[in-house]
Amino acid sequence: MTEQNRVQWRSKAFPPFKVILLLLFLSACFLAYSNGANDNFKGVASLYGSGACGYRTALGWATITTLAGSLSSIFLAQALLKKFSGKGLVPDALVASGPFLLAVVLGAAVTVILATIFGFPVSTTHGLTGALVGCGWVAVGSQVNFEALRKSFLLPLLLSPLLAIALGAMLYLLLRFMRVHFGLTKEWCFCLGLEQRLLAMPQPGTAWARQSFSPEYSAMVGQSSACSERYAGRFVGVSAQRLMDAMHFLSAGTVCFARSLNDTPKIVALLLVVKALDLRWGFLAVACAMVAGGLLHSRKIAETMSRKITKMNHGQGFSANLATGLLVILASVQGLPVSTTHVAVGSLFGVGLTTGQANPKVMSGIVLSWVLTLPCAALIGAFAYWILTAPLFHV
Repeated sequence: MTEQNRVQWRSKAFPPFKVILLLLFLSACFLAYSNGANDNFKGVASLYGSGACGYRTALGWATITTLAGSLSSIFLAQALLKKFSGKGLVPDALVASGPFLLAVVLGAAVTVILATIFGFPVSTTHGLTGALVGCGWVAVGSQVNFEALRKSFLLPLLLSPLLAIALGAMLYLLLRFMRVHFGLTKEWCFCLGLEQRLLAMPQPGTAWARQSFSPEYSAMVGQSSACSERYAGRFVGVSAQRLMDAMHFLSAGTVCFARSLNDTPKIVALLLVVKALDLRWGFLAVACAMVAGGLLHSRKIAETMSRKITKMNHGQGFSANLATGLLVILASVQGLPVSTTHVAVGSLFGVGLTTGQANPKVMSGIVLSWVLTLPCAALIGAFAYWILTAPLFHV
């Protein structure tokens, strides 16, 4: 077989570049789905964990605010769209390659969805960074800029959780001091009431029993987690508990909005190579996939973030959320490399340390998953790029 015949045969047998672009689009949607599954609930974890609302309500609020942030990014995050492209980490010419970007997306998406399945909250940005490194190493070897890797991965990994733990603990102590100073107390519920009991009364000469209801008084005693703790009193003329709930919901929605506003352009940026695609449709597709991932695949992340890191009441949950929002906003303004995931987890753990209810075993498992995110994504991305650039796929 001549070289010309071999080229023609390969052109018919294997996907052309347009198919690679279609696969890239579908993979980006899969990455957005994985991102939503792992990240959407993080902002409202304190609502669910503190008992401020149930799982469905928290998930609904996360979905609404996440969608709002994603759609707003069409107009508010054009600069970030062009910023996150792997520039500086690998040669610019490589970033414009369809197979390279496809491998990067697959590496990050598979890593994030695996972490979600096992209930570990990880950073999608670090998954993308790891995949970029793995694919870049296969493509250009030592030309990968490891100094840029240190700034974009190692510093956030060390800086974000530590800052969040400290800020979460300090904010909780400050808010608790203010509550005591203004005379706001806590109240607990104790349930006492009538209970209807069904009594069976056998009757001679029949197989049936006459039934009657007997009312009895009963008191319920259970685990502390089943009790409802609320804040009594009023603050500036408003019910302390209602004010706490309103501020808690607002802070949770703000975190979800900011998170999706920041993450959506990073995923859409991977589609810049698809010249025929109107990026407004790219934003819409990513937003819908992100919402779908959160709705269908958030349960394990919700349990880890809300229940396993630490037990919390309303005030403790609000303190953690407030610390997350403040730190993410300040870091964004100052250009500091922090991860929203690490900040949210660190804030919860910091509050848990002050109350003595933090779970170090769960936290150590989460930190291990953070450490493994980059090498896992790098290996998967490198393998995907090796497959896509194998001789069988060359035209």
